Amino acid sequence: MERKKILIATKTYPSISTKYRETVCTAGVILDDEEKPLKWVRIYPIRFRQLDFDRRYPRWSIISAKIERYDKDYRLESFRIDDESIEVVKKIDTSNNWSERKKLVLPLQFRSIRDIQNQDKSLGIIKPRTIQNYFCEKGTREWSPQQQGVIDQLDLFEPTIELEKIPYKFGYNFIDEDGDEHRYSISDWEIKELYRKCRDKSQSLTPLAKEHDALEKVRQKLEVEFLGNKDLYFIVGNLKQYKKTFMIIGLFYPPIVSHTQLTLF
Repeated sequence: MERKKILIATKTYPSISTKYRETVCTAGVILDDEEKPLKWVRIYPIRFRQLDFDRRYPRWSIISAKIERYDKDYRLESFRIDDESIEVVKKIDTSNNWSERKKLVLPLQFRSIRDIQNQDKSLGIIKPRTIQNYFCEKGTREWSPQQQGVIDQLDLFEPTIELEKIPYKFGYNFIDEDGDEHRYSISDWEIKELYRKCRDKSQSLTPLAKEHDALEKVRQKLEVEFLGNKDLYFIVGNLKQYKKTFMIIGLFYPPIVSHTQLTLF
């Protein structure tokens, strides 16, 4: 394994794995010694909620860790990580209209999904030409029998941390710069956690009403705020089993910079 500096750009909501019990996919950017962006990287599988507290890297932090190519995954961006080697170096803030974050990810921007595929890549960031609409769909409320079986396997040496199944899918219909239409769901942990927290904080009296309150909060964030006030980009990645199937694994949403703001600098 080789020690590298990595910018953590997004983490997906945890999923159930028969082999690893619970895994999180992390997408980020490998940096050189001067912390300039080199290439996108996928760190998977990682049992994030089982990491020691000081190794639970926050989003938009730079970490130092030992990694190596994951030879069981055909996707060239996929790497394994030595959990014990993780060191959180620093957090990149949002000052000056996200200028530092932009410097670290936008040099690695792709034109479209087709552009990513044509370069034999499976991970990247794109700027949609047109976002047609936000959508929310009902999903299943329970884990599959196979997934529940994994959860129910008690381990005397490892306390179980309950993982909630979020019964809704959020996403966007959009057109990319090559004119291709897409309908992608969002697997970003940040968005699903927004739903869960808003539901739990709701003052409504019934569980269904609490869910409706949370769904409205998510809609306000993704449809009203992001589409109206943010310069929205999608961090996208494909599925290992389905090479041509992509989803939004993270949202990059600096504020829209007006012409007046630009003239000040």
